[in-house]
Amino acid sequence: MGLVYKVIELSTVSDQEIESVLNEWTGQGWSFDSMQFAMRESSKRPAMAFISFTRPVENDGSGD
Repeated sequence: MGLVYKVIELSTVSDQEIESVLNEWTGQGWSFDSMQFAMRESSKRPAMAFISFTRPVENDGSGD
């Protein structure tokens, strides 16, 4: 069994946006993996966020 990854990019970084993405994708069976922020030098607030999720995928036995 392996993992499949899903990465969501947020260009509007707020608690409401992050919460919405987390609730949407975990509700679809994905597990939260990590969150990374891209910062601007001129601001203390993140310019973007990348949220990654995983879920198991069954091996089909094909050897790939």
